[in-house]
Amino acid sequence: MDLKDKTILITGSTDGVGRVVAQRLGADGARVLVHGRDAARGKATVAEIESAGGKAEFLAADLASLAEIRHLAEAVRARTNRLDILINNAGIGTAGAKRQVSADGYELRFAVNYLAGFLLTSELLPLLKASAPARIVNVASAGQQAIDFGDVMLTHGYSGVRAYCQSKLAQILFTVDLAEQLKGTGVTVNALHPASYMNTTMVRQAGVTPWSSVETGAEAIVNLAASPALAGRSGLYFDGLREARADAQAYDARARQQLRKLSLDLIGPASSKSKDLNS
Repeated sequence: MDLKDKTILITGSTDGVGRVVAQRLGADGARVLVHGRDAARGKATVAEIESAGGKAEFLAADLASLAEIRHLAEAVRARTNRLDILINNAGIGTAGAKRQVSADGYELRFAVNYLAGFLLTSELLPLLKASAPARIVNVASAGQQAIDFGDVMLTHGYSGVRAYCQSKLAQILFTVDLAEQLKGTGVTVNALHPASYMNTTMVRQAGVTPWSSVETGAEAIVNLAASPALAGRSGLYFDGLREARADAQAYDARARQQLRKLSLDLIGPASSKSKDLNS
């Protein structure tokens, strides 16, 4: 795909694999909207992209807050009249044995890794549709655990690993479900496990010795975002560069519908910009 003059939003792109993806897409001619929580790191990432001849802007938001996610979407709409690619990359890893909650009182990994992307995508769908052909990439994981709809917030039997794996599978259910809703719009959505135990802050905080590079993961993400071979293909899960099968729950239509209803309830009344996921 020719990325010249394309606009791309990448969440969690001031560090780790997201930062490398932002640099690569910027170098390929895209206008990159860099997202993160830390303004200093955000400005540094923008400077790196610009020094290589690219175009970039930084948008700050804490994805643990639904209000800040809505503000982020509004900031995107204020800065551009098109969005060609949305990469939901930001996330929290497995580190920590203590259950935490978001600003809205939801289990933190479910909120940041999954629900933030659900809401941000919902808010930006009109812009993506207006920019079609457009793509959504959800950066998930091979670490997947079936969602327990009786205790989604993991108030019992909590562990960081369980929370992480459930949230990542939720991303894939969302991907398959949204692909069905977007048929005929020119907007595609796919998910992937970029690489195992990349050399990132998230992996190091979990106490794991990295054994994949962020460059390897970035290549897989860029593939879904820009490869001509993925044009028109949607609802897929990739393990690196290879199409794969996710956990069986991802292909359960009833589970996907249940997750969609729950998610809409959790984000609250839809704004005028985010009604597309209610059908």
